Amino acid sequence: MVPHEWLLSAAERGNPRSELPVWTSGNLAEPLIHGAAYFDRLAREVEALEPGDHLFFFDWRGDPDERMRPDGPPVCRLFARAARRGAVVKGLIWRSHLDVLTFSEEENRNLSEEVDDAGGQVLLDQRVRRGGSHHQKLVVLRHPRCPERDIAFAGGIDLCHSRRDGAEHHGDPQAVRMSRRYGERPPWHDSQLALRGPVVGVLDGVFRERWADRAPLDSARPLAYLRDRLFHADLRPNPLPDQPPPPPACGPHHIQVLRTYPRRRPRYPFAPAGERTVARGYLKALRRARRLIYLENPFLWSSEVADVFARSLRANPRLHMIAVMPRHPGNDSRLSLPPNLIGQERALSLLTRTAPGRLHVFDVENHAGIPVYVHAKICVVDDVWATVGSDNLNLRSWTYDSELSCAVVDDTRDRRDPVDPAGIGDGARVFARELRLRLLREHLDRDPDGGEDADLLDPTDAVNAVTAAADALQRWYDGGQAGPRPPGRLRPYRPGPLLPWYTRAWALPLYRLAYDPDGRPLAARRAGTW
Repeated sequence: MVPHEWLLSAAERGNPRSELPVWTSGNLAEPLIHGAAYFDRLAREVEALEPGDHLFFFDWRGDPDERMRPDGPPVCRLFARAARRGAVVKGLIWRSHLDVLTFSEEENRNLSEEVDDAGGQVLLDQRVRRGGSHHQKLVVLRHPRCPERDIAFAGGIDLCHSRRDGAEHHGDPQAVRMSRRYGERPPWHDSQLALRGPVVGVLDGVFRERWADRAPLDSARPLAYLRDRLFHADLRPNPLPDQPPPPPACGPHHIQVLRTYPRRRPRYPFAPAGERTVARGYLKALRRARRLIYLENPFLWSSEVADVFARSLRANPRLHMIAVMPRHPGNDSRLSLPPNLIGQERALSLLTRTAPGRLHVFDVENHAGIPVYVHAKICVVDDVWATVGSDNLNLRSWTYDSELSCAVVDDTRDRRDPVDPAGIGDGARVFARELRLRLLREHLDRDPDGGEDADLLDPTDAVNAVTAAADALQRWYDGGQAGPRPPGRLRPYRPGPLLPWYTRAWALPLYRLAYDPDGRPLAARRAGTW
């Protein structure tokens, strides 16, 4: 097996203006499951920055008072202290929609101002399509005098409230407002990658591309434009220090950086026709799927995206798909709930019709029975290809917002049976298989060190084990919770009743226009290509 069978070639990426490597080898990717683990690791790495080191970051939402550990420091103080020690601190945070729409405009502005006061520069970036967002979550730490210490963090975890939760899922004490069904401290399941090796240089380049874009930061928001000038906001990115050479090789992982950028005006200089390598990366990997697609994602709600998975299921009768998703939408207001539901209803209906008995959808709860909001964006295909990132499984993430994910193919074969679950010679790979097993151990209350993995290795056995555990927990609830609670935290996902026609009449257009817009060129939409 060679990486080009799973990873995109330069031609397949479809963005000839990009100067990023097609993929890099010699990397080491470490999954950080849950925000508590990520925040603690990030704090340790940032606290070790020295004068002249670099801290670059992207974020969708940043709450300046979000604590990295139970006793702090808050993220604003962590980054500000690094700037005061002489590190070069630069950041781009999405400007966000108005707070009245339950977004985070004021919080993002406050984080920007506090880091700026310490000598860094954090800018609010609205260089997106109308109604779009910058959804990338990235931190890059470079040590020009000691490149083997370079590290980057990429995935689905924002530097904000509700993200600092752990394996027991008691929730972050600093919580965001969500559906009341998740309680006052919504339990939160999420993931990030800690990355070392040449891929850190690639991600450094991703940051520099957006930083160097000369388009006005606030051109899409006339009111923001006026406010920025009235209050003399910082709108000009200062020059960055020279980019250090890529860090040395340090591991067995081939990593491909996948992105979404829409086609917009003014054009992105690094993606003038947009970039949809997130979508294309999935397309290529799923064409090679034979036995098991394992997913964790909060937004499986686009029929066009679901059709990509449906094609693989249709072509391979032995292929199963496990999807772990939230029990309820995060926002269930009268206006937002129907568009949320209608997209998911269409996607799941398509997959169920395509592969009856082979689509297995579950939601998660903690041991107190409170549902866990699944915010992780993970996909593992046949224990070979795995991706962790910021992208949701909808048109918005695949075509309209900016997104950033990392696909990993490990050189190291996993020698546990079955050694080649797909049966096409690629062999199971340590990173992908261990990522899937680690997640299932938690969801099923198994030994975290792998002592109870015997029925989770083979794809068919894994589907049966997960289904049996979820069914047992559901029977316990259906029987009035009599006797001890069965082990495990998964329950079969049970969609609510279909929306009535008069709700669908207004919810479907709103879903299409605002909740899940299609950013592809018209020709690509008509042809069904990405």
